[in-house]
Amino acid sequence: MLAVTVVMAVIILWSALSGPLDRRGVTPALFLMVVGFGLSAISPGILDVSLESVVAERIAEIALVLLLFSDATRIDLRVLRHQLGWPSRLLLVGLPLTILAGTGIAALVFPSMALASAFLLAIMLAPTDAALGQKVVADRRVPARVRQALDVESGLNDGLAVPLFLVALSIANAEFEAGVTGMVAGSMAAQIGWGLTAGLAAGVPGGLLFRAADRRGWIAREWRQILPLAVALLAYAIAQDLGGSGFIAAFVGGIAFGRLAGPSRSKVTVLSEAAGDLLAAVTWIAFGALALTLALPYVTWQVVVYAVLSLTVVRMVPVAIALAGSGARRPTVAFIGWFGPRGLASLVFALLAAESGVPEGETVLTTVVVTVALSITLHGLTSAPLVEVYHRWYDTHTPIDSTAGESVPTKLPRHRRQFPGLNGGTEDGDGTIPPSAP
Repeated sequence: MLAVTVVMAVIILWSALSGPLDRRGVTPALFLMVVGFGLSAISPGILDVSLESVVAERIAEIALVLLLFSDATRIDLRVLRHQLGWPSRLLLVGLPLTILAGTGIAALVFPSMALASAFLLAIMLAPTDAALGQKVVADRRVPARVRQALDVESGLNDGLAVPLFLVALSIANAEFEAGVTGMVAGSMAAQIGWGLTAGLAAGVPGGLLFRAADRRGWIAREWRQILPLAVALLAYAIAQDLGGSGFIAAFVGGIAFGRLAGPSRSKVTVLSEAAGDLLAAVTWIAFGALALTLALPYVTWQVVVYAVLSLTVVRMVPVAIALAGSGARRPTVAFIGWFGPRGLASLVFALLAAESGVPEGETVLTTVVVTVALSITLHGLTSAPLVEVYHRWYDTHTPIDSTAGESVPTKLPRHRRQFPGLNGGTEDGDGTIPPSAP
């Protein structure tokens, strides 16, 4: 119980200091990771964390599920149908190119690594983190279309990467019998298909039931927050039972619930977000402690080089290719390319890989840990200053070129809670962010 006591005390400390620290660019993940690292350095064993722990894996998974669900409830599906250009480019072009680039770079940086392990490493680090990117997505100074592209991309790319990850893990461990092409197609069909089914099976009736009961005043006040939380977990559980992606189920379930639950949808997912934030906080503390015991003994210059390239070249070049011809100008392409933080999804993949065992596991897992730690630090500390720089550029150049892609008005529901004066905006009464205007 000592570990639980320490973790809860750290979370209480962050909660008390979260406002001023956040305004200075210190994100929850950065603070909690550093504290976890420091505690393990001062008193080894105080946080008894095991990479193979099923509990740790479930905590990280459910944290990501709840955050994906609560964010997805705020997406206006009717608007999004007509504005899928940038998100679809990032998902259908940028994501595959990122995996290919990551595989190629891994083969160059780690010449002795098997190609299957290089492919696995690239997939583990391909998804971006919806929670770590929220500081940028929630800032109203960033054009709404840019925020929408980043948010939808981070909400879906981890779910899309799951079947590829499972296939790559099986290939790396030589656990496949059928042809690789057929295996990839079959796994992707199962993960995406059953994930969609699970999300709709939980989100549609959950949203309809909530709306009907809410109109009639049947839902007691204390249960209004619990119903959406239960829907999110139901979508995840159904997906697990069917063999689908729990992440896709959570995101699709959130969209369906938000579409059908009515105008109060933005006010009833506070508990889901808070629960996701709490579980994510536990994950980041454990990650900080784990980084000390797992990564440091195996860190090499190749690991550091790959981590840096993964956050820059491997991410930013595919984004530039994906957005070519979209109307996005170079600063916007660079902004979207840089803000692709790695986080919970990569950690979940690492936990699954550690449980299954992979060839060159020490190098692969250490590289994931170092890349995520570097991403938390760099993306957290650069979010506020780079948003300010980008905002000044946007205000200066948009009046000159009003046809630029990023200036297209976009209705974007508010994502994640804001405080007055924080992140350049205040919470609106209806829970939405108005479209960014030139």
